[in-house]
Amino acid sequence: MEARHRHRIALSICFFVSGISFSTWASRIPSVKELYNLSEAELGSLLLVMPFGNIVGLPISGWLVSKFDSRSPLFAGIVLISMSLAGIGWSTNIYTLMLSMFFFAFAMRIMNISMNTQSISLQKSFLRKIIGSFHAAWSCGGIIGVALSTFMVKFNVAMPIHLSIVAAVSLVCIGSSFSFLLSGDKTTGGSKLKLGKPDGYIFILGLMVFFASLCEGGMFDWSGVYFKEVVGEEIFTLGYLTFMVFMAISRFCSDLVIEKIGMPKTYIISSLMVVFGVLTVVLFPYFWPALIGFSVVGLGIAAVMPMTMGLAGESPKYSPGMAISIVTTYSVTGMLLGPPLVGYLAELLGLKIAFLLFLIAGLMLYPISRRFFKRQEKLQNG
Repeated sequence: MEARHRHRIALSICFFVSGISFSTWASRIPSVKELYNLSEAELGSLLLVMPFGNIVGLPISGWLVSKFDSRSPLFAGIVLISMSLAGIGWSTNIYTLMLSMFFFAFAMRIMNISMNTQSISLQKSFLRKIIGSFHAAWSCGGIIGVALSTFMVKFNVAMPIHLSIVAAVSLVCIGSSFSFLLSGDKTTGGSKLKLGKPDGYIFILGLMVFFASLCEGGMFDWSGVYFKEVVGEEIFTLGYLTFMVFMAISRFCSDLVIEKIGMPKTYIISSLMVVFGVLTVVLFPYFWPALIGFSVVGLGIAAVMPMTMGLAGESPKYSPGMAISIVTTYSVTGMLLGPPLVGYLAELLGLKIAFLLFLIAGLMLYPISRRFFKRQEKLQNG
């Protein structure tokens, strides 16, 4: 097997591990809410811990991918994710829970930037687009994570045992794949963060991933609660599972779709599908309409992240690692601010109305993507 194919498989495993770890945490949020007897607003406040972990990780992650080959911080990130995930499960009070959540978000930040930096470097070895397939692997990990959570909830397996099993599997996966990851991809040029006026190219991409991630993060953290409290389903992970399945399907197809119709049209279709899906969930909060709505949102939102990360890697100002680090800042801000915002809105207006936040986020993708590609067209012609 060619080295590039070994690298691709190993990196896909890492994306898979990231997906299963994150979805395991997200699918257990209703359990955390019930265990600590939290209101919607209190849960929203608790979820604010995670943006702080990501913000702390911003300068560290950018420095790591410029100082070392990206596989080294990737390995460290997965180890810390596994430890903190187990810590969430075994927490005995709200303070140890918050500490574990902080390090979980911090480690996710380092891991995600390292993985995306690897994917940009590896893409150069292939003629066809492959970045979408890595994000599809993340979604597949998410599906397995939610499916496992559904099994654990159904059979009343204790959360500490559940989260510890996932943590142990993650460590085994990274241990077996580390030596096959791409090495020698350290870049120092364009790796210094330049303060002042934001770079227009990166800023617009950042806005797109902010709104996409606000929708993704909110769906990750609140779909289970929505299915339990609004739809009234006892197996509350079904909505989240459906969302993740259709995200994976979309990402496996996204590279082909982009080659056929181009990125500008793909962004527009993604925006319209998110709007339609959220409207279906809000207007018809019953089992089958909600499942259909969640599936359409998953199909629509899935392609935005891999497309935008790929564009970030082509930044004329920054190295791929630094560009991805900056854009990821917008991404994690949206992903981790979305859930608490939904919590506060749900406390004031009800969870159904709060879900309209995702509709607004999806709708914003249309004008922002149009502005980006018009800007690029002017630069190319000008």
